[in-house]
Amino acid sequence: MKKISIRILLLCFFCIVFERQILAQSNSTFYALYDKWANMIVNYSLNLQQGETLLIETTPLSQELCLSVYKEALKAGAHPYISIELPGMKEIFFETATDSQLIYVSPVHKFLFENFDANLYIHSPANTRSLTNIDPKRLQTANKAFMDKAKGCLYSRIFNKQMKYCYTSFPTQALAQEADMGFEEYKMFVYESCRLNEPNIRECWEKISRSQEELCEWLNGKSEVILRGPNIDLQMSIKNRLFLNDDGKFNFPGGEIYTSPVENSINGWVRFSYPAIYKNREIIDIELWFENGKVVKEKASKGQDFLTEILNTDKSSRIVGELGIGTNYDIKRFTKNMLFDEKIGGTIHIAIGTGFPECGGKNKSAIHWDMLCDMSEGEIIVDGELFYKNGEFINY
Repeated sequence: MKKISIRILLLCFFCIVFERQILAQSNSTFYALYDKWANMIVNYSLNLQQGETLLIETTPLSQELCLSVYKEALKAGAHPYISIELPGMKEIFFETATDSQLIYVSPVHKFLFENFDANLYIHSPANTRSLTNIDPKRLQTANKAFMDKAKGCLYSRIFNKQMKYCYTSFPTQALAQEADMGFEEYKMFVYESCRLNEPNIRECWEKISRSQEELCEWLNGKSEVILRGPNIDLQMSIKNRLFLNDDGKFNFPGGEIYTSPVENSINGWVRFSYPAIYKNREIIDIELWFENGKVVKEKASKGQDFLTEILNTDKSSRIVGELGIGTNYDIKRFTKNMLFDEKIGGTIHIAIGTGFPECGGKNKSAIHWDMLCDMSEGEIIVDGELFYKNGEFINY
């Protein structure tokens, strides 16, 4: 009996040792990926130079990547500063703040946006539904004040090339749950979407950049876009508007081309076949009807009241600010994280609200809300020529 007990104890001991070795190897692999990720953000996306200041905004959950970026920025000779948002802060704020506190914007935030040379935002939420039960009017009030007093300056400096900017998303348990994936599975999804498993990551993204730039060059100078399919029947003008290339610099990962259509030109109807997420709320089966560039009717099977509330944020929030076409065919599934979802090859996305001045966009709003539409059975016609059919670019 004692011999059997000893054997069982020895077996358990060796199992624990083996499990720890496997875990250590796994962690070592992931830390190597964090270093590659950080290197790409600092040296490719932001192209940080000696003496430049870098603001890193994130939560404690992205610690591994945040520290890797911090180290890489120091190696580049830059001056990084980390701003941390603790989980639960936003819920406490919106549940507790008075009306005057809702519209107060810290001078620290204003200073950072006005003076830093580069800004990296690492999306890493602990709870993706944390603001679900907050009154939309309180969200709108705070969002508008932050835009007017701080974030508007950030956007202006980015547009005028006075500030470099990059947005990325670190895998968390909450994001994995949203995507209906196990945590390790979701990690690999993120790393593969960023091409971090490629032998030469930078070379890979530079190749993607050249390919997407060819699409932009063909589109620039064109006048009319028609989108047709089971979920869409829209017509709009892109005259004197530029298509820009999201090649992993402004967003990491990249994988789209986008523009701001002429504001009063959009007419027709669209059904967004994927759920739309805004301020941690999920709205399903959104349909929008446009007349002369403005949403004149909206419908949703879930979240109708919230949809209408957000569309009524301000006088410009019913106007389209963006048309984007996803080009990343390695992202094959919807994850409820728009950084990845709007890049899905075979989809387009339309954003209500603020447009991109760098594209020629003139709409200004407190919101910019991306909504995703499946184009696997659709087509895009540009100036009478078939440009895109059933999720694929034609002859490009």
